[in-house]
Formats: sequence, C-alpha cells, structure tokens
Amino acid sequence: MAKKLNSMRFLDSEGVSYEVLDFPDTIHSAQDVAEHIGVAMSEVYKTLVLMTAKQTPILVMVPADHDLHVKRLAQAIGDKKLRMATHKEAEAVTGLKVGGISALALRHRRFPVYLADAAAKLDHLLVSAGQRGVDLRLRVVDLMRVTHATFVDVTLPTESGSAKA
Repeated sequence: MAKKLNSMRFLDSEGVSYEVLDFPDTIHSAQDVAEHIGVAMSEVYKTLVLMTAKQTPILVMVPADHDLHVKRLAQAIGDKKLRMATHKEAEAVTGLKVGGISALALRHRRFPVYLADAAAKLDHLLVSAGQRGVDLRLRVVDLMRVTHATFVDVTLPTESGSAKA
C-alpha cells in the first residue's frame, strides 16, 4: 500500500504499533479476508453499524467466525429498538464503504464503540483500516484504548450470516 490512511496516521500519532495487511479490495467479508491472509477467522474482526432508537449509530466489532446477537447487545446497552443499519445507512452515516468500515477511521466521529469480549483472549487482532482491501493488525489493548471501546458479550458462533435478531 503506497498511501498512508487516516487510521494509520492516527495510530502513529498515538504511538501504536501496527502491521498493514493488504488484500484485493474485491474481498468484502471478514471470513474471506481471513482465508486470503491465512489467519484464523477468530483474529479478523468485522465492524458492524447499528442504529439506536434515536437513530444514532454505534459500532460493534465482532470476530469473523461469530454473528452479532442484536437482542443481547440491545439489552447490554439498554436500547430495545436497536437494529442493524442497512448497507446504505451504514455508508451514509460513516462515509465509508461496507467492507471498509473502521472504528479507527471513525474515531473523530465519537460513535460509541463496542468490542466482542472474545477479543479479551487475544493479544492481537485485525480490523479494517477504513478502506476495502486494507486491514491493520494491532494489539487488543491498543485498539481498546484509542477507540474507547467497551467489551460486550454479544456474539454467537456463526452459521452463515452476520447478525441475529
């Protein structure tokens, strides 16, 4: 990758070490990213956009091999009307394309950020850099610190989708 993205400049400014992993931007799913890069799906995290009852977005990072349990998240944050954003909504509220949505690239937007508690068992994980075709490998503690993420127990092993009602 020739161009340094905003998420990378931000991590540099915070003194956070990271590794850039490039892959074809035609790959949109976290599962396919894991396969292409050759890492376990449990290490690749997808960033999902949800809308609250007040129609404000929140970001949730979950491992590629798990689905988000929306009702469990709604209960955890106290918002019964929480729902998945449509692709169109997600792109409109973030300014990023689905497949490249990143809490790191959106830190200036101050969206609430949640991270599946499975990440607590990892030293490092991969998240989008804010552009399709570019992921960053960084330490979980660093991701938590710079995104102000909160751990939540809101996932189930994946069957084939990305969210469960």
